[in-house]
Amino acid sequence: MRSPSRRRFLTGASATAAAAAMSLLDSGYASAASRDRALAATAARAVRVEGTTLEQAAAATGTGGYRRLAAGPGWPVVVRTELAAAGAARDTARTGVASFVQFTDLHLADTESPVRFEYLARYIDSAYRPQEALTVRGASSLVERVNSLAGGPWTGLPFSLVMATGDNTDNHEQVELDWYLSVMSGGRITPNTGDLTRYEGVQNSGSAAYWNPESPYQDTYKKAGFPQVPGFLGAAGAAFTAPGLRTPWYTTVGNHDDSIEGTLPDLGLLSSLYTGGGKIEGVDDATAARLADAVQHDPAAAVTLLLGLLTGGAPVREITPDARRAPFTPKQFAQAHLDPARTGPGPFGHGFTAAAAASGKLYYTFKIADGVLGVSLDTTNRAGWADGSIGTAQLGWLESVLQSYSTHWYDTDGNVVRRGSQDQLIVLFSHHTSTTMGNTLPDPYNLFEGRHTGAELVALAQRYPNVVAWVNGHTHANQITAHGHAVPERAFWEINTASHVDFPQHARLIELADNGDGTLSLFTTLVESAAPYATDFGSTSEPNLAALYRELSFNDIYATPAAKLGAAPDHNTELLLPKPF
Repeated sequence: MRSPSRRRFLTGASATAAAAAMSLLDSGYASAASRDRALAATAARAVRVEGTTLEQAAAATGTGGYRRLAAGPGWPVVVRTELAAAGAARDTARTGVASFVQFTDLHLADTESPVRFEYLARYIDSAYRPQEALTVRGASSLVERVNSLAGGPWTGLPFSLVMATGDNTDNHEQVELDWYLSVMSGGRITPNTGDLTRYEGVQNSGSAAYWNPESPYQDTYKKAGFPQVPGFLGAAGAAFTAPGLRTPWYTTVGNHDDSIEGTLPDLGLLSSLYTGGGKIEGVDDATAARLADAVQHDPAAAVTLLLGLLTGGAPVREITPDARRAPFTPKQFAQAHLDPARTGPGPFGHGFTAAAAASGKLYYTFKIADGVLGVSLDTTNRAGWADGSIGTAQLGWLESVLQSYSTHWYDTDGNVVRRGSQDQLIVLFSHHTSTTMGNTLPDPYNLFEGRHTGAELVALAQRYPNVVAWVNGHTHANQITAHGHAVPERAFWEINTASHVDFPQHARLIELADNGDGTLSLFTTLVESAAPYATDFGSTSEPNLAALYRELSFNDIYATPAAKLGAAPDHNTELLLPKPF
């Protein structure tokens, strides 16, 4: 989930933010000629660049208002040497070790759900997005992109896996989870709920607060240049066949997979409202402000306010009830992955086991490649709020895993401990980042267990030299951080990738290579979906819907694309670090 924002919207802000985002694409290059030279050097070093942002990336056309997208120049690789120097001969000596893909923050959304807060969009920018009816199709287009790639652009190694690092669903509904599993494994999907013959969400409400795509009504979005697209809602909810990944895939849990709209604790109080027949499409300004404040600062009060609104405190639209909207528990989340019909390219359970389904413990280890171990963590806090933390039991489990795969490490006083029997390089995966794990509210399901912050997790990882990376999402932004400048042998890289619901809608290819000179390189390459850049407002074809998903996200009047895009050192990179053994 995007971090909540209290800012109020001014209609002209969209174009300004979009223009700022596009200006970032050339940051670090004095001219187009210098960028082109950097691109040529990148292409000469890489095995291939096709199908990635090393080759081309979305760029805005026109000025002001609603802007269209087109293919723009690629983004050259940026070599980052904060943790180790770059040897001159490394390209010729390099040996590929691992190659995998990260998806994150797909937010597959049941936009007709009664338990959504679209009317809070001016206070919390993730409450409503004009493109959100297309999340399932957008995710399927991303799968198509990965399926089209032969392997990593730097090592040439085929991808061993795809890891989705949380917020796979938007509102932890069983129907959203079903869509996610079908997108990943393949199958027939109807991204619609309630009455499957019509749309029953806010985008045909006639309210000026939302984009009404099929109507000529001049809502706030159309006044900002958004188009009228005849047949849009019917096409968005129509059945289609998702190809599914050809690569084994795993799942990490995020806060939107665990709580109401990723923010409010799910204590079973709203289950009947999820599946019921009433949907709030708008409230007065004072009520909206009060609820938005509670969502951000007092989850328990927010639940009480929402219950009051849905039981007579606000106008409620009658919609078709649907039992598939029921929220799932952590145990049910794991169990759904164990359905043999969802195995796809494997592995069975996609990281989760029968023990996870019985206990609800959603953390595990898995093999990335020979000599490389993946560790998937659960950083959600069932007490609510968007940000996370980690429980004492899980933190202890993580340390035992690190010790099992290390021949030496540092104790808390900085002394070297030597007693392990094997060394493997380790990559951590979580939904939350090191800076968004400050939510240490007691877990209502484990009230006497301590909660631990991102800073504590960083400190633990730095005691184990074979931890080379921590890969995560949550912020919906591209940002790569070096940890351990002062003590290089205890260093690792934190790789945070933008979401696939907000622009720039990226996934990331990650490759690990041994440079043969005592250093490792982590290559991070961003990819977009397989959707074309050009859109046609008169078409509802599958490719055009996927293209509209990207273009609408760029123009979202509440979005901040400049903040999400990141800068060149957060895009396509080579991250150097010392080889730990």
